[in-house]
Amino acid sequence: MSTTESLAPVDLPPSSAGAPLPRVFADEERLLIAYLVNVPDPAFDGSNARSVSPATGDQSVAILAAEPYLAVQFGPPNDEAIAGHRLYGLGLRPYSAFEVRNSSWVESFEKANRVHPSHFPELFSGYRHFILTFHDSTVEFFARDFSVSVRQGAVLAALVQAIGN
Repeated sequence: MSTTESLAPVDLPPSSAGAPLPRVFADEERLLIAYLVNVPDPAFDGSNARSVSPATGDQSVAILAAEPYLAVQFGPPNDEAIAGHRLYGLGLRPYSAFEVRNSSWVESFEKANRVHPSHFPELFSGYRHFILTFHDSTVEFFARDFSVSVRQGAVLAALVQAIGN
C-alpha cells in the first residue's frame, strides 16, 4: 500500500482498567466482543479492591457486534507490553480503541487471496481495521462497520444473550 498507516481514535465505552474481562465470540458471519465498562464508584476509597469474574452480575457490559467481519486476532500484547506492538509508535495505547487507516493487515489478506482462481480485489474493499486494547489483551479485527450497545448484567451472560439474538 502506498499510503502510510495511521491511527484514529474510535469512540467506545471505556473499558474497566482493572478487569475488563473481554470475551470474544466469532463464527464465519459475525463477531461479538463483550467487556466490562469503566464505571467509577464514588464510594470506593481505594483501600479494598472488589473482585469480579465473568459471572459477576450487575455490571455495565459493552457488546460490540460486527457483521460481516473478515478476521479477528485476540491475545497479546497486554498493557505492560503494548510498546512492543508495531503500531505503538503511531499512538497505540492501552485501554483505548482505534481504527488503523491504510492498514497493511487488510492489504496482506487481499494479497494472500490472489491465488484464488476467482479472486477480485474489491472483495476486501470497504473493510476497516480496528484495535481494542485492554488490560491483559488486545483485540484486532476488520469489518465494514460495527455497532455497540451497553447492557447490565454479567459479561458472560450478556455475551451469551447477544449470541442468541
